[in-house]
Amino acid sequence: MGWFEYRGRDNQGQAVSGKLEAQSESAVADLLMSRGTIPIEVIAVKESNDVDLSSLFQRKVSLEELQIFARQMYSLTRAGIPILRAISGLSESTHSKRMKQALDSVLEQLTSGRPLSSAMNQHPDVFSSLFVSMIHAGENSGKLEETFIQLSVYIEREQETRRRIKSAMRYPSFVLVAIVMAIAILNIFVIPKFATMFSRFGADLPWATKLLIATSNAFVEHWVAMIIVTLVTFFGIRYWHKTPSGERQWDKWKLSLPVVGSIIERSTLSRYCRCFSMMLSAGVPMTQALSLVADAVDNQYMHDKIVKMRHGIESGESMLRISSNSQLFTPLVLQMVAVGEETGQMDQLLNDAADFYEGEVDYDLKNLTAKLEPILIGVVAAMVLVLALGIYLPMWDMLNLVKGG
Repeated sequence: MGWFEYRGRDNQGQAVSGKLEAQSESAVADLLMSRGTIPIEVIAVKESNDVDLSSLFQRKVSLEELQIFARQMYSLTRAGIPILRAISGLSESTHSKRMKQALDSVLEQLTSGRPLSSAMNQHPDVFSSLFVSMIHAGENSGKLEETFIQLSVYIEREQETRRRIKSAMRYPSFVLVAIVMAIAILNIFVIPKFATMFSRFGADLPWATKLLIATSNAFVEHWVAMIIVTLVTFFGIRYWHKTPSGERQWDKWKLSLPVVGSIIERSTLSRYCRCFSMMLSAGVPMTQALSLVADAVDNQYMHDKIVKMRHGIESGESMLRISSNSQLFTPLVLQMVAVGEETGQMDQLLNDAADFYEGEVDYDLKNLTAKLEPILIGVVAAMVLVLALGIYLPMWDMLNLVKGG
């Protein structure tokens, strides 16, 4: 993905320009044509090495702030308040500095005659391509009010899903952190004391004790090297993850993780169905909707699958066939797609499929702690067993030697 500057003409023949993020110049041209803009020039933007220090410390616009903005815009436009006055009022009332900057810029561009979607498209860090495309579809169909409420509901559901996942992972994360801290304290402060005592007797130590002493010595004598290796590994993985192949492989592995992999997969598919349904109901063409949804799923592995689905649609294949070939969906969802394609109610049935996935995710999240507890208990039990055997077996042997002596 890269940024491209474009110049073109809209439906009224007015000159428009801006920046878009896409895979190639042809993808930018396709996107502009789908929005009713005739591209005249598309130029790739060279990445700048200059660092904007102010952006490093500026807080990003959260989903909650974006959801409130969409809800307020729905209420204001429904009440008949002009968009210029509505955005001006929201700019003055918002508590987010970045949102205020974006809204002031949007207001300035609206005053100069640019469409709302084009003005929002200048701020991709605030308004995503999905958000902008929905606004563009609402402008062209005359259903801008409905678009704002659809976006508000979608963002609210997205927030709730993320909140449930974070809540379900809080307890396991706390237990794992506690285990790591306990291991570090035992290896640095406790085990060396016992190792000194055992060495005085010169007794033959069992395997568990030797293991504890070896790990303790590694912690005490090579802690600098361990920290360096940990940091190098951490930043190496982060660098690898930023590469296209690394991001794709990591996103694929996430879906195969035990216990939580299926939850991540169904949550992502729920987002796909919800976004796709929302785009179709707003009148966005299917091929363009698939491109936007591919970016919205936030998973590079599924992104590539959805892009292949778009290519299948462009080749004349049916939605049911490409959905089945993608191997992403359950048979129940494929049946919904088949019925939706036959009845022309694809958006409604995709919305039902999203509800189905969300119900499964909600059920699994409620039972996630119960599924993870046996695994965590097993890890703690194994650690306690090795610790007990490593410390108490030599003590019993020494006690027997003392009694025999």
